[in-house]
Amino acid sequence: MSWGAISRMGYVALHSTDPAQAVDHAQRILGLTETGRSGNAVFLSSAARLHHELVYLDAPKNAVGHFGLVASGLAGLDSVRRRVREAGLRIVAESPLLPGVADGFSFEGPEGFVYEIYVDMQTASYVPAPHRPERYGHINLHPQDATAYKDFLVDILDFKLCDVIGDGFGYFLRCNTEHHGIALISGRGWMHHHAWQVQSLVQLGELGDRLWESGSRLLMGPVRHGESGRNIAAYYVEPTGAVVELYADMRHIYDDDAPVNHMSTDSIDWATQWAKYDASEFRSHGIFPASETIASR
Repeated sequence: MSWGAISRMGYVALHSTDPAQAVDHAQRILGLTETGRSGNAVFLSSAARLHHELVYLDAPKNAVGHFGLVASGLAGLDSVRRRVREAGLRIVAESPLLPGVADGFSFEGPEGFVYEIYVDMQTASYVPAPHRPERYGHINLHPQDATAYKDFLVDILDFKLCDVIGDGFGYFLRCNTEHHGIALISGRGWMHHHAWQVQSLVQLGELGDRLWESGSRLLMGPVRHGESGRNIAAYYVEPTGAVVELYADMRHIYDDDAPVNHMSTDSIDWATQWAKYDASEFRSHGIFPASETIASR
């Protein structure tokens, strides 16, 4: 269920200096399946069997290429396009940046992050990996001005505000019933992590085993988040430098008029109820938006 111009989170496109390594890691550790290639781009998906939920584009620098958001039909697509133009935001492309969708356009949002708004992604036919996630779920950004970024998500993209942390320190926003599709924590101006839904805590333990067997470790978790979703989560760092989260048991909000929840920065319960939270280490990973948008060739 959605109420506005955006119906759900779509995909993440990342620039990679070594896409072969990034794809191999996404398959072995995250459990995605490659669905196709198009020139400089490799497309991957989960048990959702979509044309793409994660894309790696061959590029000279690791970076965030752009984020895909699914519009609520052509009316939603037209609505966002109109608001973007009225706000004077820079249009990157009037047609889709990547294959696999029927229609879409892209624009540059705050702090250099590019968004593609689209409709009707193709499905893909394959047997998913045994340890695959169910679907792509959300992103966590660390913008320099979290309040301004929150206003953009609400005013231009119809996201609803769920939680506020401190006085402009953090915001959690949703585009459907899932607690958050985009989380904002004040920071350096980069994407901290992209997140994927799994079925249970068991799969988070299996993730830890896969990382250990590959010579790596979890960055944090498993943890139980507090009011910021109440989900169980585990995190690791992928080859591009971005953090990846696997999560289960995310809170859903079915009341469109649910009050905004306010949390204090004096407590870390919103981040973890199970373990200590080393913010300096956890927040030291991420990747910045690319200086140039690269379309699939």
